[in-house]
Amino acid sequence: MAAVAQCVRAALRPRYPLLGFSLRTSPRLLCVATQQQNTGQNVEEEQSRSQNEQKVEPSSAEKLLPDEKAKLEEQLKEVTDKYKRALADAENVRQRSQKLVEEAKLYGIQSFCKDLLEVADILEKATESVPKEEIKDENPHLKSLYEGLVMTEVQIQKVFKKHGLLRLNPVGAKFDPYEHEALFHAPMEGKEPGTIALVSKIGYKLHGRTLRPALVGVVKD
Repeated sequence: MAAVAQCVRAALRPRYPLLGFSLRTSPRLLCVATQQQNTGQNVEEEQSRSQNEQKVEPSSAEKLLPDEKAKLEEQLKEVTDKYKRALADAENVRQRSQKLVEEAKLYGIQSFCKDLLEVADILEKATESVPKEEIKDENPHLKSLYEGLVMTEVQIQKVFKKHGLLRLNPVGAKFDPYEHEALFHAPMEGKEPGTIALVSKIGYKLHGRTLRPALVGVVKD
């Protein structure tokens, strides 16, 4: 027992000099000092263990952060791509709709123009059927009628032009199947093969689109 007390006093002397002195005279103080020392060591061990656990936990969380970051970046990329594609699709739909509206405005009068073309054809035939030598002052009624027909024909062509409807009278031009309809092919001297030598019926285009092809005769080799 004396040896134990001596060892305890030697261990506690640097920290607790007074306590070491008291232990010489009281065995009870020796027990109390021993318990306090053991308690202090246990507290230090608990604190050390807690610090070690705290160091381990953040390290494992830090290892998960790069993976989570990569997943979030990939999800962000996918969402961004989907958003861009949706915007592109919406823009395409808007452009197509706008184009359809514009075409409806331009070609909405197409059927009406076709009906008016028959009227223009009748006026043209009426003016062509009048003999030029009969248009004299001696025939005032015929002359007035002819001039009225000519004025009407000129005015209707002005209306056609105002609404984008133009005549196709392709005499001497190259044959174009998109604008002309060949009634016959015949060889003709002095004419280049593939050109139009005769126009049987005038054609028309509405805003650059062929509304009625011209009926023509084409020169053949």
